[in-house]
Amino acid sequence: MSVPDYMQCAEDHQTLLVVVQPVGIVPEENFFRIYKRISTVSQINVRDSQRVLYIRYRHHYPPENNEWGDFQTHRKVVGLIIITDCSSAKDWPQTFEKFHLQKEIYGPTLYDSRLFVFGLQGEVAEQPRTDVAFYPSYDECETVEKRIEDFIESLFIVLESKRLDRATDKSGDKIPLLCVPFEKKDFVGLDTDSRHYKKRCQGRMRKHVGDLCLQAGMLQDSLVHYHMAVELLRSVNDFLWLGAALEGLCSASVIYHYPGGTGGKAGARRAQGSSLPAEAGNRHRPGAQEVLIDPGALTSNGINADTSAEIGRAKNCLGPEDIIDKYKEAISYYSKYKNAGVIELEACVKAVRVLAIQKKSMEASEFLQNAVYINLRQLSEEEKIQRYSILSELYERIGFHRKSAFFKRVAAMQCVAPSISEPGWRACYKLLLETLPGYSLSLDPKDFSKGTHKGWAAVQMRLLHELVYASRRMGNPALSVRHLSFLLQTMLDFLSDQEKKDVTQSLENYTSKCPGTMEFITLPEGLRLPPVPFTKLPIVRSVKLLNLPISLRPQKMKSLLGQNMSAKSPFIYSPIIAHNRGEERSKKIDFQWVQGDVCEVQLMVYNPMPFELRVENMGLLTTGVEFESLPAALSLPAESGLYPVTLVGVPQNTGQITINGYHTSVFGVFSDCILDNLPGLKTNGCAVEVIPALPRLQISTSLPRSAHTLQPSSGDEISTSVSVQLYNGETQQLVIKLENIGTEPLEKLEVTAKTVNSKEKLYGEFLSWKLEDTLSQFPLKPGKIATFNVNIKVKLDFSCQENLLQDLSDDGISISGLPLSSPFRQIVKPRVDSKPINPTESGKVGDFSHVKTLEAILNFKYSGGPGHADGYYRNLSLGLHVEVEPSVFFTHVSTLPATSTRQCHLLLDVFNSTEHELTVSAKNNEDLVLHAGECQRMAIQVDKFNFESFPDSPGERIQFANPKQLEEERQQAKGLEINSKLDVCWKIISFNKCLIYIYIAAL
Repeated sequence: MSVPDYMQCAEDHQTLLVVVQPVGIVPEENFFRIYKRISTVSQINVRDSQRVLYIRYRHHYPPENNEWGDFQTHRKVVGLIIITDCSSAKDWPQTFEKFHLQKEIYGPTLYDSRLFVFGLQGEVAEQPRTDVAFYPSYDECETVEKRIEDFIESLFIVLESKRLDRATDKSGDKIPLLCVPFEKKDFVGLDTDSRHYKKRCQGRMRKHVGDLCLQAGMLQDSLVHYHMAVELLRSVNDFLWLGAALEGLCSASVIYHYPGGTGGKAGARRAQGSSLPAEAGNRHRPGAQEVLIDPGALTSNGINADTSAEIGRAKNCLGPEDIIDKYKEAISYYSKYKNAGVIELEACVKAVRVLAIQKKSMEASEFLQNAVYINLRQLSEEEKIQRYSILSELYERIGFHRKSAFFKRVAAMQCVAPSISEPGWRACYKLLLETLPGYSLSLDPKDFSKGTHKGWAAVQMRLLHELVYASRRMGNPALSVRHLSFLLQTMLDFLSDQEKKDVTQSLENYTSKCPGTMEFITLPEGLRLPPVPFTKLPIVRSVKLLNLPISLRPQKMKSLLGQNMSAKSPFIYSPIIAHNRGEERSKKIDFQWVQGDVCEVQLMVYNPMPFELRVENMGLLTTGVEFESLPAALSLPAESGLYPVTLVGVPQNTGQITINGYHTSVFGVFSDCILDNLPGLKTNGCAVEVIPALPRLQISTSLPRSAHTLQPSSGDEISTSVSVQLYNGETQQLVIKLENIGTEPLEKLEVTAKTVNSKEKLYGEFLSWKLEDTLSQFPLKPGKIATFNVNIKVKLDFSCQENLLQDLSDDGISISGLPLSSPFRQIVKPRVDSKPINPTESGKVGDFSHVKTLEAILNFKYSGGPGHADGYYRNLSLGLHVEVEPSVFFTHVSTLPATSTRQCHLLLDVFNSTEHELTVSAKNNEDLVLHAGECQRMAIQVDKFNFESFPDSPGERIQFANPKQLEEERQQAKGLEINSKLDVCWKIISFNKCLIYIYIAAL
């Protein structure tokens, strides 16, 4: 016997073997269609009996295995069913001849046979025959099952007659010696009259009768015969047949204990209508395993037809533990014979199936380990594949998943062995897929993002490489790309630097022909391979949604803000509200994006590869608002550490937008990476509100940009700054161009200004404008420009010394109490090239070259389009940095009486601190020319002032409750009165710069 049946199980010992084969040209589909219907009739109840007959069908059975039918009767082909096509009567004789030729192959063992002819009609088909059934077609064969039942009944009749014939053999001492094929030559010349020889014949025949009883449905009878055969064969050391008797005893006991069968299909073997002993409830009870055999039941030839005494005294069959012990003993006897390797192997498989039901995995593994090392003849590649596959299946049944995967992988490699002319790469790939669970490997990348890595990474990588190669040899490049991508994504931490380079190079070669996609790949077996996004190439550590630039951030109008605030909870704190707000904060951002504006998301990424990583087509994945993602390409240095990457896009409408992830293209593989699947990711939220579109304002000025950065105390941020240098008292116009660079019309504009970070006291209006001229150009359509003019007037302190009035001669002019010096004035020194007029006064002269700084912010509040209708606006701030250089100083002030008692002469010592020649003039006075660094006295005839009677403003006391502020206001009003009388101004001749000097306010 050379071909093992790896599907054998213990209950097969009670079956009759029927071979179903096609003859002639029969379509495979039609054959298996009929074969499947025939196989449904696998057991029938014997008429007028409680016995059940079991049938085992095979469509292929090696004739050499049939020669072992005497050794174990379930290996004997007792029935033959031939299926053939015959379309005409003239072909019938030839068809029938083929049927007889096929019968001759199994002839010595056949009990009966049948021929099913399809397609033949007419006179021949109408002749009544018991061994031939005619059917018009494969669709019109309703009686197939009935014919098979009749056929099985005929087999039972022959079986029963043989059983009775062997059991009632009265041939005296002439019991034939049953042999296996390789024994026949060994028994030539033996003494057939010896007692030893007779016991051998009796023991083998008793064992043979036990097989027939088991097939005939007489379980208890078979147990008795097996026990008696064991005793007889053991006494003559007939080890091969003793092993067979022990195996038969085990099989009968297994059938008794496990009526559902051990082959894996529960309930397939359950006998219908069969009677089991009343003590079946105690079948698993230890101690109830002994079988007593009355020696008197044996006749001189060892065969007794009446076995009722033995049956009555059999307390029970073998128990579950004894079954395994007897299997071990039987296998040990088989192992003594080199030609019984197949029998030994099949016995190991049967024992494993029993142990699997008993859940004794370690003992089962010992049997399997023995089966692995059983040396058979030179097996074909197909037989090797079958052997390793069954070993894998059995290891799986006993819970040895990794061992099962190992043998399945060996079977897969056997499918593409070098000795095979046409390697079966598809079969290899299919078997490799089945090994994945055993190695704790899943083809879903999500399973590898949860917790620690499971399984042996080195073995898993080897298996994935084999899947890649097998799929490539199958001619499926998309499958190769998917498996190689999975290897790189899930095993990245276990790859060496060189392996990373090799894998990525192979992946680029594959994707050059077939790019990797995010589509599911469906295999012919129905398995769907999920996409493999490269979430580790690069690794993303944090995702942060960025607010719009300062100048583009939308703000809500105060009136609408108040309405929104009123809708909120009036309570300061509520645990429920606080909890809900915390959840919302984790998802939704507290700023807004604007429809049509470019919005940014910053990712902190890391390149884990030992070489430069090129990432192409990187963009955002969103839901909610329609979003136009603007892809980016980046190149990350080797093991770069955290590296900021900004992804941008434009929301196309309003509502809430959620950033779900990002997409990339790395090594030719397109990936959609979902943020929820990224472990250890930090984010400030994923959802943001998109408001309606607003116009975008861009400003340009006639002044150069400032190198100084304004830092307002209020925390306002300046979008741009300009700077200008002016002399004290100078006026200059700032021309601002307002350009609408957005897509919505600019409909509303408000301009405000404030001075910041200035310790200098300003007199008069520093910045002034007329907004009406600009608003007349509104609404400003996209791409249009409007002009806005701002006047810059610098009026600081012109004095340079404390107590300028201390030397004034009082001639009746009521000027006492008038402070002619500013509290913010700083003492200045003359320029190096200047000379003081009076050397004795040089000590009183300060530093005249000190440059003072003024800073102001122009704020443009504008709106328009749909955003304006929803109550949103934008702010654009322009910083103004003014450096004020000193122009003229008044170093001394005094008065002289005039010819009229109503007038006096005001004497002013004027110093030119500039480097240019300038003129100083006053009302009704000649111009005074001052060279650079020159100081001269200027006399102005003015009317006398009476400040004691100066009236207070009616609303002044109401507006200024502070007396100090009230006093300052009164002094400023007096200064304005004096200025209107004096009208002092200076002019640089070469620059054509001039100033109207407000004397009292400046002093």
